[in-house]
Amino acid sequence: MNKAGDSREIAELSVNTIRMLSVDAIQKANSGHPGMPMGMADCAFVLWTKFLNYNPDKPLWKNRDRFILSAGHGSMLLYSLLYLSGYDFSLEDIKSFRQWGSKTPGHPEYGFPGIETTTGPLGQGFATGVGMAIAEKIMAQKFNTKNFSPVNHKIFGIVSDGDLMEGVASEAASVAGHLGLGNIIYIYDHNKITIEGSTDFAFTEDVKKRFDAYGWHTILIDGHDHQQIETAIEESLNETSKPSLIIAKTHIGFGSPEKQDTASVHGSPLGAEEVKRTKKNLKWPEDKDFYIPEQVTEFFNSVKEIKIKEYNSWVEKFTKWRMDHPELARDWDVMYKQEIPENLEEELLNSVPEEPCATRVASGKIINKAAEIMPWLYGGSADLAPSTKTYLINFKSISKDDFSGRNIHFGIREHAMTAIMNGMSLYGSFVPFGSTFLVFSDYMKPAIRMSALMKLQNIYVFTHDSIFVGEDGPTHQPVEHIAALRGIPGLTVFRPADSVETALCWTYALTNKRCPAALCLTRQKIQTLKRDKSVSVEDIKKGGYIIRHEKNKPDVVLVATGSEVELSLNSAEDLNLKGIDARVVSMVSLDLFYNQDIVFQENIIPKGVPVVVVEAASSQGWYRITRNPILCLTMDRFGESAPYQVLADKFGFTRENITKAVEFWLVNLKV
Repeated sequence: MNKAGDSREIAELSVNTIRMLSVDAIQKANSGHPGMPMGMADCAFVLWTKFLNYNPDKPLWKNRDRFILSAGHGSMLLYSLLYLSGYDFSLEDIKSFRQWGSKTPGHPEYGFPGIETTTGPLGQGFATGVGMAIAEKIMAQKFNTKNFSPVNHKIFGIVSDGDLMEGVASEAASVAGHLGLGNIIYIYDHNKITIEGSTDFAFTEDVKKRFDAYGWHTILIDGHDHQQIETAIEESLNETSKPSLIIAKTHIGFGSPEKQDTASVHGSPLGAEEVKRTKKNLKWPEDKDFYIPEQVTEFFNSVKEIKIKEYNSWVEKFTKWRMDHPELARDWDVMYKQEIPENLEEELLNSVPEEPCATRVASGKIINKAAEIMPWLYGGSADLAPSTKTYLINFKSISKDDFSGRNIHFGIREHAMTAIMNGMSLYGSFVPFGSTFLVFSDYMKPAIRMSALMKLQNIYVFTHDSIFVGEDGPTHQPVEHIAALRGIPGLTVFRPADSVETALCWTYALTNKRCPAALCLTRQKIQTLKRDKSVSVEDIKKGGYIIRHEKNKPDVVLVATGSEVELSLNSAEDLNLKGIDARVVSMVSLDLFYNQDIVFQENIIPKGVPVVVVEAASSQGWYRITRNPILCLTMDRFGESAPYQVLADKFGFTRENITKAVEFWLVNLKV
């Protein structure tokens, strides 16, 4: 523990510097949330100066403690700490709070130095930290030795009343307690104020008892008493078998004469007059903005020196550890470098069965082959591995007492599963996958959006991808879900038509390191498709390709995905007999297709040629692919409970119906 902050005078001066930097930045921007930084400055100061291990000059140091500001609206608290601690933040960055192109956006964003994760929607940071904690446990068990532990850091965070109201935090807290993640220490800013007013309006539970029941270690403290804060963190560090929640009772807007303990200080600047009154109340220079006392600068510089010495000590020991344990050192490099095997594509293509099978089954074979040759691939499902085929059969499951496995049982917690995946990705050394039925992607959407926003290499495996789920009925039959996923910027969505396409989708997902991917896979068996001889693997990788060429000039282009590609190929044969020359395009991924240049797109879907979209899902989003006449043979209503063959017939997804619908439409186009 670093004792640099023992002076009460320098501590008070430093805490008020943090408060007033936040207040001044928010006032200058005329936008922001001053209450939380003012209320949590004491807890943050003690944590950052006495406990948190970091090196501002090496912000990505592997064994740094992770700090997550889950209450991301209080971002100026974090920016003030980063600036004072010596990270690559300038006073101009502080003054540019919430402005275009600044390092200090309204909520913390991953990618800036010292920002471990993007936090905005409450609860996301809390759950993401659980993923980081799981990652740390795995790496510690894998690499720590008797004489030296290269992995022995903690996941610290500040969470709020709002965080703990969100369902994703509850799910993640349950996972953390179940796994005994003693490397988590969260400080709960219990100020009892939200935007609408007192938390008593909607939040009267006993949080301590709730987290005790989850299996957490809980402590109640005065969040402005530095000795209590310090003692609580020390106690939490000594509790290694349970995650810790330090419940800190604080005053939102601490120091503001008129606004302390009120909802008005939560999300609005204090106002010029109240800023003056607050400075006077805190014995701060009323005529100075962004004022940093020289003693505070000197103090934080001294803290930085101590942090760097601790870092250098670790580097020295780590260097010796590498020499003493060359095999572990090689494995360490493999995990962090994540070099892609040159023959990955070939290996995955060779792993899939030739006989007809559901694409979820093909995916299961692929996952297991990939896990054999890519040791950083970890994952599981939301209690659906037998159905989603995502269990790694040659590896154990992670448990409270053993983190050497590769299978993660997330339980029926889809939202937390996704946020935990985000944490594992952010930690480094892992490519996580998570799976469930496509219809439950709705439960995951906020965290999927965060993965796309942060450009994380998460892989989402969604099975039971259409109304052809069958007898479970409309509650389990996805209709609008693929369109909703396609609407997330930065997420690459795939719906492969057979085992070959499935293998190539997985290849993309495993090799593209700055993009999450979603694979939508069938429950029912489908044939391995016959492709024109001219079709190459590279064609398929471009998102949309011609799987069946017309004989002369196309009269119509059938564009289909997934199980409907085979249907469209059969229909094209029938249309040909009727004198209609049909081209068939397998649209593996609209996202990849749109990434191609316009010349390529128009080579696939020529100008002026009528287009028919065949997909057992919502038509939303399809009209973007062409300005040609377009017919959508899609699913724009909920399904019904019946065997999938019956549903195909009733909803028109049959060879005969598609042929008839296309023929009728083309005739009417000419009229």
